[in-house]
Amino acid sequence: MNNTYCVIMAGGIGSRFWPLSKTSMPKQFLDIQGTGRTFIQQTYDRFKKLCPDENFYVVTSVDYKNLVLTQLPELKETQVLLEPLRRNTAPCVAYASYKILTINPNANIIVAPSDHHIQEGKAFLEVIQTGLDFVSHNDALLTLGVTPSRPETGYGYIQIGNTNPIAKYENLHKVKTFTEKPDIQLAKIFFESGEFFWNSGIFIWSLKSILNAFDSHLSSVSDLFKKGQKLYGTADEVPFLNKTYSECQNISIDYGIMEKASNVYVLCSDFGWSDLGTWGSLYENSAKDNQGNVVSGKNIMLYGANNCIVNMPDEKLVVLQGLDGYIVVESEGTLLVCRKEDEQQIRQFVNDVRMNKGDHLI
Repeated sequence: MNNTYCVIMAGGIGSRFWPLSKTSMPKQFLDIQGTGRTFIQQTYDRFKKLCPDENFYVVTSVDYKNLVLTQLPELKETQVLLEPLRRNTAPCVAYASYKILTINPNANIIVAPSDHHIQEGKAFLEVIQTGLDFVSHNDALLTLGVTPSRPETGYGYIQIGNTNPIAKYENLHKVKTFTEKPDIQLAKIFFESGEFFWNSGIFIWSLKSILNAFDSHLSSVSDLFKKGQKLYGTADEVPFLNKTYSECQNISIDYGIMEKASNVYVLCSDFGWSDLGTWGSLYENSAKDNQGNVVSGKNIMLYGANNCIVNMPDEKLVVLQGLDGYIVVESEGTLLVCRKEDEQQIRQFVNDVRMNKGDHLI
């Protein structure tokens, strides 16, 4: 039996990529990069070299069941785990873990978001293989750390305990601290110290280790999902989940477990990673023209425009003049024009549209 499992987290709504990403079709189901494969398909492609189809699980909202099955026809309906409510990543991991427990208690699990960009696939898989080997021989909760290329305020950071790696595992260290998104001054200190790495949000652990961690640090969540051990895979699973999620706290796996456990490690590497969480991050990771523009759309004409990201439907003729450093996006009749430096306001725009114009536009 292959003990390697992959859990893909795909329940987010991607509001920072609005208006292209909307509640009905969030960014993990879009081909924003123009590769011919959506984010979730690229994630599956990445891990299928390590994990057989039957060992994949996608945790997503009940609203996205058909999207997952359409875009990943290799998976069976039972491999799409449907959350009735959004409760952050800890309940998501707990649900998948207890589901896998009913199938293979010896599982080693990769947990990954569905919408990350990995530039160097071969190097990434080598890191994952090293991580799987480590957790299969150690009671450890492992996260992947990315060597920072700049002082970045949009990512969380992991500080390593010391510069000496764990014996037999190059670049693998005990974690000293986790830090949420810092301000620019602190980000510069982190960058220059050499002790801090970007938190990729990709985890590797044995099933036994993560279940023990839930019992020790987040028993309020694990106790709820334990009650369903005889119900998973039966007709009673859905009503059980409806009740469980209504009672379950909204908490991340980082805050609930990783920042509290003593057996947390980080495997540090650089494989061209970005979480591609914003238009700005997409801009940074995309090919640019001679004026520094990133353009998607067949009928876009630019005059004196520089350092912009423009995403338009192919049938739309767009003429832009004199813009510098702007995001210009249209989708289904909604147009966004926003300075790249102010893109953190997009979430506020979405909330305001919801309140003043209605849910159908977001």
